[in-house]
Amino acid sequence: MSDFDLSRRVFLSAAAAAPALAVDSSDRIAVFDPPPARTRLLVATARSVVGPARYTDAEVKQIVSAGKNVEWINPKNQQELDAALPTADVILGSLNADMLAKAKNLKWLQAAEAGLETTLFPELVKSSVVVTNMARMFAPALGETAFSMLLALTRGLQTHYWPQFSQKKWARVSQGLVELQGAPYSSEALRTAKTMGISGCGGLGQATARIAKYGFNMRVLAIDPKPMPKPVFVDELHDPSWLMEMVPQCDVLVSATPWVPPMPAAGRPASYVTEGMFNDRVFRAMKKTAYFINISRGPLVEEKALVAALKEGRIAGAGLDVVSPEPYPATGALWDCPNVLTTQHSGGFAPERQTRLIALIADNVYRFTNGLPLVNVCDKLRGY
Repeated sequence: MSDFDLSRRVFLSAAAAAPALAVDSSDRIAVFDPPPARTRLLVATARSVVGPARYTDAEVKQIVSAGKNVEWINPKNQQELDAALPTADVILGSLNADMLAKAKNLKWLQAAEAGLETTLFPELVKSSVVVTNMARMFAPALGETAFSMLLALTRGLQTHYWPQFSQKKWARVSQGLVELQGAPYSSEALRTAKTMGISGCGGLGQATARIAKYGFNMRVLAIDPKPMPKPVFVDELHDPSWLMEMVPQCDVLVSATPWVPPMPAAGRPASYVTEGMFNDRVFRAMKKTAYFINISRGPLVEEKALVAALKEGRIAGAGLDVVSPEPYPATGALWDCPNVLTTQHSGGFAPERQTRLIALIADNVYRFTNGLPLVNVCDKLRGY
């Protein structure tokens, strides 16, 4: 297996067999060449507890038939799992340190999630096992979720209209409503258009940015650690050091950054860690009229700082698809905050998502068994 550390920009402009380049990027190329004569694909979870089958017969057929000589192994109990681990070439799902120690032949882990914060552990990070994730597969639904929460906040649905149903009282409202778009048919349109700042210009960030630009004619700013070409629907793209310059310009601040917790045992530098990046300093830098949207992970946010910003009226509101901990306890401080919306970490759900997930798995199985570069290869040290 050859593993070249390349940026997506380089990959798009060069052959997969290009020599390694010194590019600081989370985009990697993993090629298993020569490809295996046979592939034992094991369905497993990090809890080592075998549960009900997660894949239908049709989905299994789609995945297995995509590759060459693929054996699908879905253990029915712990004993079958332990017996299958030593000869597994691929694991679909997740594993823990004990399972990794038993999986002597493991070459590739296809994670079932986009975020890897609960999938990666020091032994896996240090190993030669290639990890791929579900990046961009959840993005379309989450982009829509971001705007559904944002529009509920700006158009006053949760403060003015939803209470009508509990109070059974019709009330006409014209105050406290916000337009996201600039004034139409006017030279003032661009000047008055709202600005969205996005932390993380990967799948989630780009899906949200595309709606903001093409659906609402918003000015879109973004930060991302990867050296990538600026998408046409993003007005400015910078590295993360630009965060505190971006925040005061935003009418909407969106968290689409992967959650990267500290992992000193694996040698993860502190500069890679994103946990708690949305803190008191960030919320104090926001406009009083700005909204905060989190569609990534709850631990990116220091809850105490967000609660203070909401209760003190230092920001206009927040829409949260994720919180920490989950499930969120009845004693949580967010329940008493004004102008906040939360989902149950369900913003990425839709039937179409499953279709994309299976298609990605099948595509990667095809690539693995044919000696082609895998899709969505992660930089384990960076955490995404």
